[in-house]
Amino acid sequence: MLIRYKKTLEKIAMGLLSFMPNEKDLKKLQQTMREYETEEDWQLFLWKEEDIIGLLGVLYHKDTNSLEIQHISVNPSHRFQGVGKRMVKALKEMYADKEIIANENTAGFIEKCDIC
Repeated sequence: MLIRYKKTLEKIAMGLLSFMPNEKDLKKLQQTMREYETEEDWQLFLWKEEDIIGLLGVLYHKDTNSLEIQHISVNPSHRFQGVGKRMVKALKEMYADKEIIANENTAGFIEKCDIC
């Protein structure tokens, strides 16, 4: 189930976000988290099954009414089980009126999902 990020889940979110290649540096990771917490158009979601095992970060583009998937990460022990694909599908269902697009960091994965 896709849930909205809350500040109380910050450590879990930072841990999942740190698996993204561009978020390895602590200062960069903290800056990214700050943007998700303060920028109105940046939204962070967590994927919860029994535990929180995935993260999906999007940027809303008002001018094109689209959601750009900026970050997608799954706990390594839960990879290759379709979790990422389920997160993207849930996002598409949640925002059926918006186009879901990828950025250069997420395009390869999103294309494999064959959902967008």
